[in-house]
Amino acid sequence: MPLLQVFCSLIGWLGLYWLFCCAFARRGPEWSCRLVTLSHGVLIVLLTAYVVFVDGPWPLTHAGTENTELQTSALCVCLGYFLFDMAWCVRHRTEGPVMLAHHAASIAGILLALAMGVSACETCAVIFGSELTNPLLQARWFLRQLQLYDGPLGDAVDLLFILLFAGVRVGVGTAMFYCELTSPRTTAVMKLGGVVMYGLAWVFMVDIARFGYKKSRAKYRKWTEKVNNNGIKI
Repeated sequence: MPLLQVFCSLIGWLGLYWLFCCAFARRGPEWSCRLVTLSHGVLIVLLTAYVVFVDGPWPLTHAGTENTELQTSALCVCLGYFLFDMAWCVRHRTEGPVMLAHHAASIAGILLALAMGVSACETCAVIFGSELTNPLLQARWFLRQLQLYDGPLGDAVDLLFILLFAGVRVGVGTAMFYCELTSPRTTAVMKLGGVVMYGLAWVFMVDIARFGYKKSRAKYRKWTEKVNNNGIKI
């Protein structure tokens, strides 16, 4: 059943990509792929949020437990998307090695959770934290394409993205990482996968911190130049 669900998910994302390509033929393939990514981000965040916060069990206390049917379905939906996106990125060469490594680690982790029948609980929690910021990342890209990024809306999207990434993926992610490492039920291979994903999160966090610092400096420099041009000393 999981294999069939993964196949149906993959076909579904491919079909959605084809529909977007037909509807936005003038925009190019990346526009359509980004729309698929945005659709997946919204869907999987809602689905994993229900799995983690409503259906349970709680990942901070039940890491390594047996998979439920809903957890399995959520992982299958996500795996189908990652297979599609990984193939698209390799085909069009749009992503660097770090993002490709993140995709490969995500695919491997989901495959292991499905194959072993355990640890979907914390895997869904990791997917929720990882994908929570994805819609904002896609919104930033679309704003740039529509030439709406340089303004208050672009600044708000960037600020919210940085805060969510630091607070959820790194902050809460650290607690999740600790619980997974100390759980007696979690297998060694899943703990190793947790180390990889946590390390990649910090790689992204460093890049995001650099981006935030550079953008803040540029904004401050622009503000001081504007003030000085108005004849006001600061």
